[in-house]
Amino acid sequence: MKLPIIAGKNREEIIEIVAYLVFGVLTTVVNIVVYWLAAHPLGIKTVPSSVIAWIAAVAFAYVTNRIWVFHSETTETAGVIKEVVSFFSCRLATGVIDWVFMYVTVDLLHYNDVIMKIIANVIVIILNYIASKLWIFRKPEKNENNENTDQIKG
Repeated sequence: MKLPIIAGKNREEIIEIVAYLVFGVLTTVVNIVVYWLAAHPLGIKTVPSSVIAWIAAVAFAYVTNRIWVFHSETTETAGVIKEVVSFFSCRLATGVIDWVFMYVTVDLLHYNDVIMKIIANVIVIILNYIASKLWIFRKPEKNENNENTDQIKG
């Protein structure tokens, strides 16, 4: 029996998914630990603690995704800038989803903040993988001569 997430995938795609899941879990750990440290020992409110945790987690995620998950080969300054801006823009959008989720579930509905943070992170990990795979770290398309057809304009 094959898991739906890996059914029909080649070895390289499976390794990418596993690496993303491993680094996604580690990013989640960074997010939750930094959130907890800010919210509990430091006594910072829910949303500011979530923002601080987000900044730490996004910085960690960018480095790990670029190097070990999607193996970005972008080296030109314009390409790297585009990659960084795309990555942080996407993460900002999913960060807002995280913060709104935390505000509604913890501050308004009074659910357990750590459990809600875990649920928010699962949602965010899924959305971030889709964006990273299809947009941010998309591999350039190759023509019949194995040349990149995607050119960075700018």
